[in-house]
Amino acid sequence: MQTSEILQSGVGPIRAAVYLPAEASSVLWGRLPCAADVAVLTIDAGTEVTIDTLSHEGIHEDQGRDPATFFAGHGVAREEVLDDAIALAASGYRRDPEVDGPHVITGPIAVRGAEPGDLLKITVVELLRRVPYGVISNRHGRGALPGEYPRQPGTVSVFAEVEERAGVAYGTMARVAGGERSIAFPLAPFLGIMGVAVTGDERPHSVPPGAHGGNIDINLLTEGATLYLPVQVAGALAYVGDPHFAQGDGEVSLTAMEASLRATLRFDIVPAAEALAAFGELVGPLAETNEFLIPTGMSPDLDEAVQNCVRAAIALLQARFGLDAEHAYAYLSAATDFNISQVVDLVKGVHARIRVEDFNV
Repeated sequence: MQTSEILQSGVGPIRAAVYLPAEASSVLWGRLPCAADVAVLTIDAGTEVTIDTLSHEGIHEDQGRDPATFFAGHGVAREEVLDDAIALAASGYRRDPEVDGPHVITGPIAVRGAEPGDLLKITVVELLRRVPYGVISNRHGRGALPGEYPRQPGTVSVFAEVEERAGVAYGTMARVAGGERSIAFPLAPFLGIMGVAVTGDERPHSVPPGAHGGNIDINLLTEGATLYLPVQVAGALAYVGDPHFAQGDGEVSLTAMEASLRATLRFDIVPAAEALAAFGELVGPLAETNEFLIPTGMSPDLDEAVQNCVRAAIALLQARFGLDAEHAYAYLSAATDFNISQVVDLVKGVHARIRVEDFNV
């Protein structure tokens, strides 16, 4: 069971022998890596890396770009605010909030031997909360109800605290502004952003997900889960960010319970031929847990995102379990849930939950 210890950079449990802090020299803010970027860390396949991630909440311009003062307004002592968040906010890092995304990205990490056509396999080994609080925001007239919320101009940021009850961690929040925190929901930490670099010399915006992964916001990617990403550039140039303590499918107000995590991940390579035999031709991210195979579909149009996910699921069933297309389509209709990952990231995401045990009869 994790305690409420504040995991400042380099302090507290660091599981892996290789550690990557979230320092100014090892993060991007608002953009994702491209082929022109230089890796901040180079590793062999099979290496575990402990990576500090930073939430963007509390460092935004609309929150004062001063996390110590912002969180003090919610009763958080200075020593409970992360030094690396304060340093980034106070730095001269040039981020244009009108042009760039909100997310802080740690990386990129080069994996020796990864080549286009391969899959990068990222296994989530451990996720530790760096702080015992988080923020849920609605801003920019975005979310599932643009034009209706926020009801007043500006940003609504709802503060939530972590509370341990019989060894289970919950997020707690108030029912109304200024009220007691009398709502409790279970935490399930995951990284909203895991990805690989795109080709070319232009860094993508951090918000829309794509074939590179990025801001996929799939809440099944908790400890023990795996994400497969089609490698696009030599070395893969992997990165992570957008840490969440909890998120409902859809992420409807715009953000989840956003809060910084210390993540230990293992990076492996699935060679192109092996990847094709196991999964078929992957055109986007594929997740896996002990229970589910999780193909994805994306599009600015939610209907098209669903259709793309169904197509990906059919192709996966054909390659992995030998179904013909008609039987795969029928199976999905009878036995598979299609969940909305998020509807707020410009490109909407859908993921399917294919139960592996159904094919072990």
